[in-house]
Amino acid sequence: MRGGEAGLRFSPVPRESGKASVRNTSFPGALGYTMNITTIGKGNIGGGLAGLWEQAGHNVTTLGRDGGDASDADVLLVAVPSGSISEALGKVTGIEGKIAIDAANAFAGRDEQYDSFAHEVKAHTNGPVAKAFNADFGALYNRIGEKRVRPSCLYAADEEAREIAEQLIRDAGYEPVSVGGIENARALEDFVPGLFAKIGQVFYRFAPPGEL
Repeated sequence: MRGGEAGLRFSPVPRESGKASVRNTSFPGALGYTMNITTIGKGNIGGGLAGLWEQAGHNVTTLGRDGGDASDADVLLVAVPSGSISEALGKVTGIEGKIAIDAANAFAGRDEQYDSFAHEVKAHTNGPVAKAFNADFGALYNRIGEKRVRPSCLYAADEEAREIAEQLIRDAGYEPVSVGGIENARALEDFVPGLFAKIGQVFYRFAPPGEL
C-alpha cells in the first residue's frame, strides 16, 4: 500500500485451521537449535529484542553505529532509523546471504528506489528477508509477560525466512500473523504511521473467531 490509498491491501495467505502455537520456554524449541543472532541497532527495538531473545536461550550480539562483523550470525535483525539502513549495513561485514529481519518504519525518511525497507535490506544482504516488529512498540516489551494472551506481531517474509521469523516472534512473546511475502512489506510500513501512530502505545491481537 502506498501512502494515501484507502485500506490495507495484503495478498491472501492460507492459514492452517486448528493449529495452536505454544511457546517452548525451555528452548531450543521448534527449530531444534539455539540461534546466533546479530542485532544491528541498540535502541528500543534492537536492544529490547536482544534482551527477550537472550531470555529465550539465543546467543545475541548487538552492533551499534560503528558496525562490526556478523559472520557467525544465523540471522540478522536490522533495527536502525529508516534513513540510515544502507549506511548501517555498509559498516557490517559477514552479512552476505544471511536471513535478515527488518524492523524499520518511515519516521526518518525513505529511499524510494526500493519498494520497501525490507527490499533495501535485501539489496545489501542478498539473502531471505522478513519484515517484522515494526508494528509493535519497543517501550512495551517489558510488559508482554503480563498479558492474558499473546499479543500479535504482523509480519511479511520471503518463504525461506518465514520459519525463523515465526520462531523469533514467538520467542519474543508474540504470536506471528502473516500478511504474505515481502511484496506486502510496504503495506506494513505505511500501516504504522497511518494508524498506529495515531492510537498510541498498544498491544493488539488478530485472531479468527473462537481463538480469543
